[in-house]
Amino acid sequence: MKPKLSIVKIGGNVIENEAELHKFLDFFSELKGAKILVHGGGKLATQIAEQLGITSQMVGGRRITDKESLKVITMVYGGLANKNIVAQLQAKGTNAIGLSGADGNTIQAVKRPVKEIDYGFAGDVEKVNTAAIEKLLKADFTPVFCAITHNKQGQLLNTNADTIASEIAIGMSSVFETTLYYCFEKKGVLLDISDENSVVTHIEPKKYQELLQNNIIADGMLPKLENCFHALNQQVNKVCIGDISMLQPSSTLYTTITL
Repeated sequence: MKPKLSIVKIGGNVIENEAELHKFLDFFSELKGAKILVHGGGKLATQIAEQLGITSQMVGGRRITDKESLKVITMVYGGLANKNIVAQLQAKGTNAIGLSGADGNTIQAVKRPVKEIDYGFAGDVEKVNTAAIEKLLKADFTPVFCAITHNKQGQLLNTNADTIASEIAIGMSSVFETTLYYCFEKKGVLLDISDENSVVTHIEPKKYQELLQNNIIADGMLPKLENCFHALNQQVNKVCIGDISMLQPSSTLYTTITL
């Protein structure tokens, strides 16, 4: 029997809301067994960049990471957001350790090739160092990854946090029974976008096709779900999508995705 591992990804809506973050970190601290936290911080990076007089360039919701933006991202993701989370987890009795992909060579990436758009210093994950992360978990540390990787040639790269969470889950599934949690502002995949409680509680491939055909899964939800099935097809046990309350043992209103 493989030991269980929970990998939880939180987005900007949690990080930028102090009360919400505090509540989330309580729930996360109470999770039993080995766990890993992955966070972004895009809105906060944009805000700090503005204060520094640096314009953030976005194309289709994705950031163009030029040299100046990379400096801000490194400061915000790897510093401000990451260390704030780590310090608060320590206060809640979780022995957290803040990491970028460069630390311990945990996540190696390659600079995204230029096609129609040059995303600058954006990274696509190539390799997760399962052995290094396993050592940290065995030593009772809780890794907290920010959305920064490296190319093993001294270059840091801005990398999508959803992808980092999914690639870590895939990498660790050779050693652990992994569950991947995507926390965002909705309670899950909704049948009716105007009804917060119309959650589709279970999606398997057949249901997924049906939801796609009926245009219920569209726009920003599409890449999220593609990521989920990619992880499941690479031995991840299950993926859950919902708001932060899904981490509570009593919670039932969220979406679970399985094969």
